[in-house]
Amino acid sequence: MKKESQPTRGRRRGFDRDEAVDMAMRLFWRHGYEGVSINDLTGAMGIAPPSLYAAFGTKADLYREALQRYTDRPETQFHPEPRGTLAETIRHLLETAADAVTSPDGETGCMVSTGLLACGEAHVDLAQEVAAIRKGMHPQLVALLKRWLAPRNAQATATYLLTLMQGMAIQARDGAGRATLQQTIEISLSGLPGNQAAKSDA
Repeated sequence: MKKESQPTRGRRRGFDRDEAVDMAMRLFWRHGYEGVSINDLTGAMGIAPPSLYAAFGTKADLYREALQRYTDRPETQFHPEPRGTLAETIRHLLETAADAVTSPDGETGCMVSTGLLACGEAHVDLAQEVAAIRKGMHPQLVALLKRWLAPRNAQATATYLLTLMQGMAIQARDGAGRATLQQTIEISLSGLPGNQAAKSDA
């Protein structure tokens, strides 16, 4: 009589590519690109290095995919929209950013704001790609702010707000809580001149 074949001992469950990208995103978000090794990635995913390379290509390719996963998350997408007045719009923008970098369900800080700010020569191209994402936020903000501000003021205010958002991401990474960031937001809002909404370069 033919015996039933027994399952191979120790066989791991099927490789879940989606789950693996999420794991990589968390690691890169927490430790940065150069702070994560291939061994870190394969250990978290439960696969061997050849399997990682076969599935994703290089470590840089996996980082790009993880970064795309990060920017596709609803809470980290950047599509600024008007919210009534200029002050209400800025408040919503900053409070949304503060929520994203202090989310109890995720890592602290921002994978884009703090991603590859400093790196070795081998990763310059990758760093430029991340920088391009940051720079791409500026024209979106300028277009929004032009609803209330003259072009020159909109440019300067967009730069100020992005600087503030990036600073909050770094503060959150260093341990600042949501309440602390809210204090920063309130101070920034109190500094808005009453005539800032006027469309004048005077």
